[in-house]
Amino acid sequence: MAADRIKALLPVVPAAGLAGGLLAGWLGHPAVSGALWSAATLVVLLALAVEIVTSLRRGEVGLDLVAFLSMTAALLVGETLAAAVVALMYAGGQNLEAFAERRARRDMAALLGRAPHTAMRYQAAGLAEVDLAQVAIGDRLLVRQGDVVAVDGTVTGGLAVLDEAAITGESVPVQRRDGEAVLSGTVNVGGPFDMTAGRVAKDSTLAGIVRMVEGAQRSKAPMARLADRFALAFLGLAVAMAGGAWLLSGDPVRAVAVLVVATPCPLILAVPVAIVSGLSRAAARGILIKGGKALEALARVRVLVFDKTGTLTRGEAEITSEIVFGGLSPRELLRLAASADQVSKHVVARTLVAAAEARGLGLAVPSEAREVPGEGVVATIDGREVAVGGVGFVTALTDGDDADPLRMLGKDRGIVVAVAVDGRLAGGLLMVDELRPGAADLLHRLRGLGIVRIVLATGDRRAVAEAVTADLPVDAIHADLAPGDKVAIVVAERAFGAVMMVGDGVNDAPALAAAEIGVAMGATGSAAAAETADVVLLVDQLDRLAEALAIAARSRSIALQSVVAGLGLSVAGMTAAAFGLITPVQGAVMQEVIDVAVILNALRALTPGRSGGAAPA
Repeated sequence: MAADRIKALLPVVPAAGLAGGLLAGWLGHPAVSGALWSAATLVVLLALAVEIVTSLRRGEVGLDLVAFLSMTAALLVGETLAAAVVALMYAGGQNLEAFAERRARRDMAALLGRAPHTAMRYQAAGLAEVDLAQVAIGDRLLVRQGDVVAVDGTVTGGLAVLDEAAITGESVPVQRRDGEAVLSGTVNVGGPFDMTAGRVAKDSTLAGIVRMVEGAQRSKAPMARLADRFALAFLGLAVAMAGGAWLLSGDPVRAVAVLVVATPCPLILAVPVAIVSGLSRAAARGILIKGGKALEALARVRVLVFDKTGTLTRGEAEITSEIVFGGLSPRELLRLAASADQVSKHVVARTLVAAAEARGLGLAVPSEAREVPGEGVVATIDGREVAVGGVGFVTALTDGDDADPLRMLGKDRGIVVAVAVDGRLAGGLLMVDELRPGAADLLHRLRGLGIVRIVLATGDRRAVAEAVTADLPVDAIHADLAPGDKVAIVVAERAFGAVMMVGDGVNDAPALAAAEIGVAMGATGSAAAAETADVVLLVDQLDRLAEALAIAARSRSIALQSVVAGLGLSVAGMTAAAFGLITPVQGAVMQEVIDVAVILNALRALTPGRSGGAAPA
């Protein structure tokens, strides 16, 4: 843009004017020196005046006014060299700030720039490159080596080797086999493979991330708004000290020196750079924080409320044990149950079918099938009537067989899938959603990051919830919950501090919205949860939650450090200038050194820091 180019070239004018004036003075032409310095300053003043008017129209009052006053005052009292130095320092400082923000946004910009616009689709006439908007759910696509996966979907009949670093932060390529999910935005680093589109482009992972990142870049953090209010106070302090120095000493040069030291001010530089650096650092680790407001709120979290299924646990139940009656083998029991469940889309049914296929069991084609949603399936398999579902559903179809062994099998542990064959109870399969590896270590680590209370809120039975969390540092367990109940728990927990809710399902979306910070497991969770949440973990690893807290706390701490140190040094310099200990030229150089130090300190938020991060402040 033209404004950016002007800002980039602006330092050239005062630099040339300053060099020309020094040369003229060395050659014995002081009047020429003063004229060159004045002219160079006026060019910067004109650009600064346009910037101030633009800010005022937006209702923003910033410390650019101090720069304008200091340069104007320096020219009026004949301190043309000081005015030129301030002009150069101000223009150079604006460029330095712009560079720092570009550096901080680099990871986000790389993500935005990788979005593909076309895809290779199989059609009746062969392969064709089509616009991404034309890709529909169910289309078969070819992903060539080096291509960015265009939409979310599944691998079809082959092996995909993908670089997921830009989406999840994982540096090692991963393999996805036939039927496994692939995310848009990942890069094919292996051979070509086919995939079936599971979402249209606008609903895919990469498109959602792009929308979230763009929103994050437009947002303004509460700390930045607080800095704006401090800026007004600092402006008043600078003008008061300058006026007081002039009034008490009778020397207007002291007033100019005070204003020069106050230009521009680390307050307006440190906060946005540190916040954007934190957002960028998190994005590089597969943690999407939706703006500075969310980053700051994350740093203040004290209470963690989390869902169980898909969050604390994997969300994918596994068959851990079986019980059989009437002479059937466990393999035959699973084969019959999975054959019948092929007609169902229920998550438990899909798990049974996948388990049977993984064990190489030949599934029969079901006939005369009927399903009672949420209860079970009855179908004819190899001429035998097979009923599969909950214990109550299946036993109601039998001749009064004793179901107590099945109920004991699932007591306090997981879900029991009962199976009946030809009206007689044939057995049951215990399915358990295992705890994520390292869950206990993670919760202990969160305690060290400032979390004072950990609460489980789940729709599962209390016995199952208590069994899963038996060895975890949990302060309270709420089970058998409806979505509205989770909202009530989040509201109640605010009595202990700012609340963070972590979930992955559609039923978690209301609670995510109600919490100060909602965190969604975006890699495996629902689109509703990801859209509602303030933070999305793009990789299916719960330990990234601790990283998010550490990054947020460190970014906020660095911003505060920069502001306090920068303001302290500025006020000290202004005081020295008021007493005549610093000339305007010395003050300009001193302030620029402070600004450079503040920006470099703020950029530390881009780096990992010490292991574990800082506790929330």
